[in-house]
Amino acid sequence: MPIRQPIVCVLGHVDTGKTLLLDKIRKTSVQAREAGGMTQHIGASFFPMETLKQMVGPLLSSVKGQIEIPGLLIVDTPGHEVFTNLRMRGGSVADIAIMVIDVLKGFEAQTYECIEILKSRKTPFLVAVNKIDRIPGWKPIEDAPFIKSYQLQDKYVREELDNKIYEIIGTFSRLGFNADRFDRIKDFTKTVALVPTSAKTGEGIPELLAVLVGLTQQYLKKRLQTTSGPAKGTVLEVKEEPGLGLTLNAIIYDGIIKRDDLIVIGGREKPIVTRVRALLVPKPLDEMRDPRDKFSSVESVSAAAGVKIAAPELEGVLAGAPIYVVGEGESPEKYVKLVSEEIERIRISTDVDGVIVKADTLGSLEAIAENLKRSNVPVRLADVGDVSKRDVTEAAVVRDHNPFYGAILAFNVKVLPDAAEEAQSKGIPIFQEKIIYHLVDNYVSWLRSQQEAKTVQEFSQLIKPAKIQILEGYVFRRAKPAIVGIEVLAGKIRPKLQLVRAEDGEEVGEILQIQDKGKAIPEAGEGMQVAISIDKPMVGRHIFEGDLLYVKVPEQDAKALLKNFIDRLAPEEQEALKEYVDLMRKKIPFWAA
Repeated sequence: MPIRQPIVCVLGHVDTGKTLLLDKIRKTSVQAREAGGMTQHIGASFFPMETLKQMVGPLLSSVKGQIEIPGLLIVDTPGHEVFTNLRMRGGSVADIAIMVIDVLKGFEAQTYECIEILKSRKTPFLVAVNKIDRIPGWKPIEDAPFIKSYQLQDKYVREELDNKIYEIIGTFSRLGFNADRFDRIKDFTKTVALVPTSAKTGEGIPELLAVLVGLTQQYLKKRLQTTSGPAKGTVLEVKEEPGLGLTLNAIIYDGIIKRDDLIVIGGREKPIVTRVRALLVPKPLDEMRDPRDKFSSVESVSAAAGVKIAAPELEGVLAGAPIYVVGEGESPEKYVKLVSEEIERIRISTDVDGVIVKADTLGSLEAIAENLKRSNVPVRLADVGDVSKRDVTEAAVVRDHNPFYGAILAFNVKVLPDAAEEAQSKGIPIFQEKIIYHLVDNYVSWLRSQQEAKTVQEFSQLIKPAKIQILEGYVFRRAKPAIVGIEVLAGKIRPKLQLVRAEDGEEVGEILQIQDKGKAIPEAGEGMQVAISIDKPMVGRHIFEGDLLYVKVPEQDAKALLKNFIDRLAPEEQEALKEYVDLMRKKIPFWAA
């Protein structure tokens, strides 16, 4: 079976040089034009084998390698928003990804997010450790292979770069990945390859492409086999074009799509069945006479390719949705069922108490839902589109049962004015973010702080255990009220708490007042010696000097303390509670059980 070109996606944190890296690869290949240059697809650039040979050939020949793939199809727009839309059932349309990390900054917020998405989509990746020209003292050699450049640097510069790379290797290790510099790797299936590059000077780019070509040839051959049957693809974006109306930018990863083919695409309400009116590809740059006349029409496109599809009735098509070409003599019904099953799996609608998620595309919706699942956050409703009043009503229903989940997470979408008004009047929090990682993080932090506040409030309302001893020789008044000197042995006492005798658990009365050096105080803690007045007992009949007393803890409070809050009590309080429970169980066997 013929093998197609691999689809490559570039990911990484903001400002790591993703676009510049792509530009540099393109520029180098445009300069290698005589060999065939590159062709611009919709949303992707195709680098044919001849171009790759010219760029990485010398490196491959030194390791006796051959280029067997027909070329590389690199998705133009970097970033994980696009990657999330390159989705298909059970994984990603991208065959392999280049993760860009800034050598000086190492891992950043979105780097972790990219790793999470790559992991959940099971996509292999290599790392461009970019901006090596920023290492203090680096002497750039334009477009040179990294190894050559590295050998010509001063010793301290090499050491600085090595240290930075070790830091990145360390972070990968903590995340459960083996990683190493590409030239030190024996088995690329078990180790993530780090290729030091500079998008600015072009250093390391020959190796980056060589490792990319090598990896895809060695490990992805089976995946790259294509069929000549009807095409399968994914919607990258839905775009209005002058003179064409609504069009789809799509990546075709298998089979062939032709003009006039019947296609089934995932839509907001239901799958859309329509016919391809035109397949469009960009005109080469030197043929663009008129900016409005950007595309040329083709009869058919085979995988892997980026193509613009013009067709009627594309309203409601979702970015990230599947596209299937209906084969000759087949009924579209089979594909309609396939598509609706796939989309329903991502769009969640359940009766459980959970958050409401709204996102701009199916891809980001899927990524957020996966992320929430990992954080054990249930989802009640997940859909594509702006936040509406109905979403706020749904969240309010959830809040009545569970205040922590009565919230809306909105990714890259608007909150409609009536929804914003409703949310404000009902006190429903709406989290809005342009980075998936931050969106989920902000919500989870809020959730934790709310849970903590509730716990603190519940804990503060419970009567806690305490233990006191009446001091010998400190009886100031025998009765009505009895006033005695005591020492607090565990916990805290305050007025209005009931006291019981340690020997038999009988109630002796309520603390009326606590005094320290003649002044009334609101509470006394462990180790303090104070005078207390107790309303009911008579010293010498009900209580005696040297007696141990406990604060009376109601059974419900004791149960709550034992079950939910035991670790919030000091060790002495835990001990006092245990003694108190044992005392009560002598009277009532299963007390607070």
